[in-house]
Amino acid sequence: MTDDIIVSTLKECDAVRFGEFVLASGQKSNFYIDIKKASTNPKALKIIAEKIAGIVREYAARNPGKKLIIGGVELGGVPIATAVSLETGLPLLIIRKAVKDYGTKSRYVGDMDPEAEIIMTEDVTTSGGSVKKAIEAIRADNGCVNQVIVIVDRESGATESLKEIGIDLIPLVRSGMLLKKEWYGRKRSGTKTEAISRNRPSGKEIM
Repeated sequence: MTDDIIVSTLKECDAVRFGEFVLASGQKSNFYIDIKKASTNPKALKIIAEKIAGIVREYAARNPGKKLIIGGVELGGVPIATAVSLETGLPLLIIRKAVKDYGTKSRYVGDMDPEAEIIMTEDVTTSGGSVKKAIEAIRADNGCVNQVIVIVDRESGATESLKEIGIDLIPLVRSGMLLKKEWYGRKRSGTKTEAISRNRPSGKEIM
């Protein structure tokens, strides 16, 4: 499965929007990747899960005998991690953003196995702050995380930030590729050209 299929899938879901947005990181942007358009679409989610599952299987083949768990942070990472867990048959671990003050008071849904490596999945990374906090919490509880697989990386510092704590970020696509294909794809189609021209991202963001 090529990156083009992921790009086409996101385009078909209308997951890229242009305008003025404030991201979860606090950064302002003239485009927004509404990845939940894909994670709530069964066909798109299946395609994404298959792509991530392929990466996980390749990693498992290089590390025979290693226990693996698929992890995801609430809320955006949950449908992705669940779909990948179903696709691979690997256990699922959901990481809450905060410890609950009722019930079991656990930060996790699923079993934390200190002998297993947790492969984190994420919908979109910008600065990487949300998943970084989750990883730090997991490690504080003696869990093992070495990598994060994300659908779209916005190329806004997440790779470098996660590298600082020894985490490899593996994006299915980067925003530059996604936006470049979004722009040229619509331009060729001859639809809404004027509107897209007005909202076209800066050269740095589409290269």
